[in-house]
Amino acid sequence: MLSLLLCALLALHADALDVRVPESPAVALFGSDAVLNCSFSGVSEFNLSDLSVFWQLSDTKRAVHSFWQSRDQLSDQEERFSNRTSLFQDQLVSGNASLLLRRVRVADEGSYSCFVRVQTYGSAAMLMQVAAPFSKLLVTWGPESALKPGDAVALSCVAYGGYPEAEVLWQDGAGHNLTHNVTVSQVANEEGLFSVKSVLTVILEPSSTYSCRLSQPLLGEEAQASVTISAQGLVFPPLALWLTVALAVCLLALLVALAAVCRRKIRESCEEMRAEEEAKELEDAKELEEAKSAATPLKS
Repeated sequence: MLSLLLCALLALHADALDVRVPESPAVALFGSDAVLNCSFSGVSEFNLSDLSVFWQLSDTKRAVHSFWQSRDQLSDQEERFSNRTSLFQDQLVSGNASLLLRRVRVADEGSYSCFVRVQTYGSAAMLMQVAAPFSKLLVTWGPESALKPGDAVALSCVAYGGYPEAEVLWQDGAGHNLTHNVTVSQVANEEGLFSVKSVLTVILEPSSTYSCRLSQPLLGEEAQASVTISAQGLVFPPLALWLTVALAVCLLALLVALAAVCRRKIRESCEEMRAEEEAKELEDAKELEEAKSAATPLKS
């Protein structure tokens, strides 16, 4: 019925009203109330009973809100807009045909047409975009134990409850963009809000810092969260480190002791060999002396 009425209005060949809506898209926050601005001019004073205002979805032509005969006419209203729309009736005679849309949903996003008739008619269409800020960013990494430089580490950046999809960017400690080994998944819930998860896989270096940036151009907002993986505890867990130091000290002490024992054994062996040589020399000298003594009487 409403579509037929609109067609009849548009078929009238009269000078059109000047109906104006914003040229730029209106941005409405999810869950809040939004005003779709529409104003009209080009008509002399009129009675409210002479005015007709229709708001409809531009693509499907479904009725969002209708007003004529000085009151709302909502029998043809799209069900999902029930109890969520109203006009500023005290401002209609001043040329304000704006629509108040309560508790904005993701599904409300789209193009809306404003039709106005007072003796003549006019219409204009506008775009409404829905936006919802994401939750606080959270960056985690794992595994969180037994790591050492050179290991592959997966860093996860997550945020919830935003719309539309976010842009995610990873950076290192020097501010360089990291684009390799990055995966991003964005899943919408039953309300159309997204959960975003981005995973960056890196080869670990001591004292590495990584940042996750999430931007929502529609809201002009940007969030950042960073994580620093310290070199402390990366090579060995603390207990193993102390055990390794103790083992190294014991091994060094053992080597020193072995060196001392070997040195003593070598010195003792040398002294024994020297004593044996000296004893042999004395014995040889004694035998030679005895031989000389035995030969002397025979020559006399």
